Amino acid sequence: MKEPANKKDSKLKDYMQLTKPSLTTMVVFSSVISYLLAPKVSNTEWSWTYVVLLFIGGFLVTGSANAINQTVEKDTDALMKRTATRPIAAGRMSVTEGWTFAIITGAGGVGVLMYFFNVLSGLLALFSLFLYAFVYTPLKKVNAVAVLVGAVPGALPCLIGWAAGNDAVFDAGNGWQDWGGWVLFGIQFLWQFPHFWAIAWIAHKDYSGAGFRLLPAEKGPTKFTAIQTVMYAVLLIPVCVLPYVIQLTGYQTVKGKICVAIIMLANLFLVAQCVRLYNEMNATAARRVMFGSYIYLPVILLALLASKV
Repeated sequence: MKEPANKKDSKLKDYMQLTKPSLTTMVVFSSVISYLLAPKVSNTEWSWTYVVLLFIGGFLVTGSANAINQTVEKDTDALMKRTATRPIAAGRMSVTEGWTFAIITGAGGVGVLMYFFNVLSGLLALFSLFLYAFVYTPLKKVNAVAVLVGAVPGALPCLIGWAAGNDAVFDAGNGWQDWGGWVLFGIQFLWQFPHFWAIAWIAHKDYSGAGFRLLPAEKGPTKFTAIQTVMYAVLLIPVCVLPYVIQLTGYQTVKGKICVAIIMLANLFLVAQCVRLYNEMNATAARRVMFGSYIYLPVILLALLASKV
């Protein structure tokens, strides 16, 4: 007897929900931009085929990490309003299905990166998957240092994309440009703190009720948390200038100058939203930081790509 079409569609949607498609797409976007910024990838001769393959490989690996996260945290997900409808937490999918999906997608993603790009990019993706799924995920209930640990796999897509395009993470024969992957890693690493703490501020009741310890202050949303978001937003300013310092990107042309101006304005905007959170201390201000950070990262990465040397 054939399975009804609507049931198949529902199952497909559940599998897609396991990957957290919106978050995964944003993460993989940074990997693709980093790939295109790598010195060995020509501004005029890069191939759409490899961009698509990198996107597929990155999506599968990141989706696998998210699937493991939802499988491991099914009980705590069921306690929180924002996650209770996830397929495993809601009981629409079994733990076995979750693990099977995660293993297949993870192996497939690492395989794509190793076969079409290089072993280094695949190993970095495997390390990122392990760190997110098996270190960061259980650590969230132990200590707020989990956010620091989680920021590493959260930023590794930049290094994965760079390795895929440059065949190395440094010492590729291009002088200071060789450190471009680490600079991009640094931008995404620092960006995650105001971004994630804004989310944790808004969802604090849900998170704390499920036993997660994700804000830097034990008492929850406090001035200490708000000043931390300001601090990391300010730190992003000099780090965003580094691509120009190492001549990965240029500012000599009109287009370059416009890109620099856009990057500075985006940084000032993010700092302003974090300062506003410090002054107002409410969920509305935290929501502005969250949405502002969603806009910030693609703007910065696209501006850097537009001014690539």
